[in-house]
Amino acid sequence: MAKGDDIQERLIDFAVNVIQLSSKLANSAAEKHVANQLLRSGTSPAPNYAEARSAESPKDFLHKLRVALKELNETKIWLQIILRSQMMSIDECYQFQNECDELCRIISASIKTSLRKNHSQC
Repeated sequence: MAKGDDIQERLIDFAVNVIQLSSKLANSAAEKHVANQLLRSGTSPAPNYAEARSAESPKDFLHKLRVALKELNETKIWLQIILRSQMMSIDECYQFQNECDELCRIISASIKTSLRKNHSQC
């Protein structure tokens, strides 16, 4: 499996886990709102990464990666809101936060690598 395939699979697994997590949040209007926001931002990085992998240009590639990173960063905030508002326990959210942090680092490193490669070609 290629490195890009591995990252894609992790992003898909993350999206599935976000779907399962958000389905647990439906007891109040606030939980429904947060669940919907988490669902939107947490499932977006996988398809954006897939789009980046089939980008038409280096600029398009970077744009799609940056969108994926932006959505992961938003997901981190929603997970923090869930924890601070005690909608879920620390143990329930811990694995999601760790995976989200790791995925952010991976995508960020890909962006930096791509920027270096593009600058060296100029």
